[in-house]
Amino acid sequence: MSSERSTLPPLRLTSEAELARDALATPLLARAVRLARWAGPATRVGAGGELVDEQLPAAAELLGYAADDEDGPAYASEAWRVAVDTGLVEIEDGEDGAEGDGDAEGTVTQGEELALIGSGGPQDILGIWLGALDTVLADASVPDLDDLVDALQDGGDIDLDELGWDPEAEADFLEGVLGNLYLLTVSEGGPADEAVPLPALAASMIVPDDMGEPTDDVLEQVSDAMMRLDDQFRMLEPVGLVEFTPVDEALMAEAGEEPAEISPEEEDITRYGMVRLTPLGLYGVRARMLDAGLDAPAVGDLADKGADVLLAETAGFPQGAARDETEQWLARREHLPAARELLAAARGDDEDAPLRRLRCQQALSLVGAEAEPALREVLDDAELGGLARVWLTEQGAADVPPPSEEMVYWLTVDTVAAQLAAEGNSDELQGLVEGLSQQHAGFFDTAWRVRHPATADVLEAMGRLHPDKKVAKEARKAAFKARSHR
Repeated sequence: MSSERSTLPPLRLTSEAELARDALATPLLARAVRLARWAGPATRVGAGGELVDEQLPAAAELLGYAADDEDGPAYASEAWRVAVDTGLVEIEDGEDGAEGDGDAEGTVTQGEELALIGSGGPQDILGIWLGALDTVLADASVPDLDDLVDALQDGGDIDLDELGWDPEAEADFLEGVLGNLYLLTVSEGGPADEAVPLPALAASMIVPDDMGEPTDDVLEQVSDAMMRLDDQFRMLEPVGLVEFTPVDEALMAEAGEEPAEISPEEEDITRYGMVRLTPLGLYGVRARMLDAGLDAPAVGDLADKGADVLLAETAGFPQGAARDETEQWLARREHLPAARELLAAARGDDEDAPLRRLRCQQALSLVGAEAEPALREVLDDAELGGLARVWLTEQGAADVPPPSEEMVYWLTVDTVAAQLAAEGNSDELQGLVEGLSQQHAGFFDTAWRVRHPATADVLEAMGRLHPDKKVAKEARKAAFKARSHR
């Protein structure tokens, strides 16, 4: 089971209704909708479905751009392309186009998707927005067109290799960047709602994990990637994918020019660009991951699954994410039968069992006193009796029978094994190891005899983690005995 766990922590998604409202409010989709409502049979388009040049000023004016605004036609063209790609407008064969429009290549009608903007549900709106995102991501993967235009003006063929542009590699690079940004956002201890510096994001794609000090060549690649991402995130912000603070223009002085003077107070990382995925952006990146066949869980995915699936899947989650998922699972169930189901799923002597029992114990801490009968039913169970006693004691229950020494040691080994699986050699685990050896005189003389599949591994870990060399040696000797007497 452990090999099948997701490598991504679960995402706590905003509700679809809120996400749909966010999607409708994005500047690019809002522009596309306005153009779609304006469009009709008199709208003239070219062979590729694009608005002809003569139509662009009117479209830009509709979107609120002044006649002398040089960016207006470009924004109108982009919004039109999104309207076409998402089905907000449809273009029929040009043979029946308006008479006299010799340069028009098709007849424009409002698309079926446009009606969904006003009457569709959240999933309909989000489907349209995802289509808009696909268009913008494709555009963002295209390099600066100046070289392409120069090649065409010179009458030559476009050689992508000569231009240094690999469309598939560019698209993969941007997808990888968004994947890293997603992972940083959902990881426990990550930046969450905080923006990520652009240099760090670029370095995550360029600098090898095992590289110490980056070479000048690698640093130059990071710088180039950072500037490329600056252009791409400027394009992705209007579709609502990211919130972006661009690179300070003073850092982008062309070769041979002196950069603008920057006061010491302004010398901070934000000058190099900052980016964060919006809630809508997290939804969009996750949707693309799922389409690509990746496992990108969301909190609540397991709410309708059995306790066995819940404990197995949350075993690999960070503790906070496991708690969030478990709360939603419990919210759909009565606590007494839920506790019985959890306890049954926690049994086992396989490698993952200790971590399942830890997640079970954490889940039961969220259950009220009505679950007490389920815990009393397993007091004599070799694997669950110690866990049950801990729960009953924490609840202040009366008449909790004391555990046997064998049960205490078995629970200790099981707990350390679970912590090793969940966190590895953490500071918290080291503190637990030190406490155990101090509280129990002759701990290792007894511990090696414990009939638990993880006994030897736990004792080896204790020998590795304990700061006292003498105690560490005792732990290693005990581990050797445990292996020898299996």
